[in-house]
Amino acid sequence: MSLGLLTLGAVALDALFGEPRRWHPLVAFGNFAHRLERRFNPGGRGWRSHGVSAWVLAVLPLSLLAWLLSQLPYIGWLVGVVALYAAIGLRSLNEHAEPVADALEAGDLDEARRRVGYMVSRETRELDESAVARAATESVLENGSDAVFAALFWFAVAGAPGVVLYRLSNTLDAMWGYRNARFERFGWAAARIDDVLNYLPARLVALTYALLGRTRQALRCWRRQAPRWDSPNAGPVMAAGAGALGVALGGAAVYHGERHERPLLGEGPEASARDIRRAMDLVRQGVVLWLAILILGGWLLA
Repeated sequence: MSLGLLTLGAVALDALFGEPRRWHPLVAFGNFAHRLERRFNPGGRGWRSHGVSAWVLAVLPLSLLAWLLSQLPYIGWLVGVVALYAAIGLRSLNEHAEPVADALEAGDLDEARRRVGYMVSRETRELDESAVARAATESVLENGSDAVFAALFWFAVAGAPGVVLYRLSNTLDAMWGYRNARFERFGWAAARIDDVLNYLPARLVALTYALLGRTRQALRCWRRQAPRWDSPNAGPVMAAGAGALGVALGGAAVYHGERHERPLLGEGPEASARDIRRAMDLVRQGVVLWLAILILGGWLLA
């Protein structure tokens, strides 16, 4: 079965069923990773070498298992579809973003703050309407890259083992990749590996956003604003996405009680509930474009 059809099958499963409700493999993996971290980083005293060892134990055996299963006759293709389905989160992203936009449009700021708190790590209790919309829009653009497009990219490059290795690495970055006393050393490997794995996908996503929106403005924002962002991959994605939408993102945000003065991204008016929905539309259009390229490419190479 062609790569394009396998990818389409996984995206269709996500659209129909969303994330597994009762048992998600990433939840089980997260519990395992938490136990590894307690073993290799007791009291935050682990070194970089401990973080590397923990990453290897967490990611490589499962990636090897995915490769072995994908080689099985008759059902190897199904392993790939299931692996990609478990890795992408397009419907989940929409299920988190829509209630924020709904609450803002209904004038329920407290509910909007509560809902956006499920999407971002910044403090949300004192955000005004524009700040809530800005946080949700940023999350849609960035998580569209991490949780959707990067998974599609690594599946296209390396099949089931590629998408498993990427998704597990991305999960470890979310768990361990903090710059604080506990994870500064131990989480270094998880953060750097995730940066490497996301480097090319993030730039393809930035280009995708630009092509589907205000192209010249998006490319200009990417070139001028992304280098000032602290993340080498989130910067291009969010700058291009904000420019494509014609909205102002970035700016000050409070994380764990500390105010961070982040660079401004994009050009245009302050974010609103409408921009949350427009960001989701941009992600969905990008997925359709990628699927079309994969299917057409497979047909031309057949």
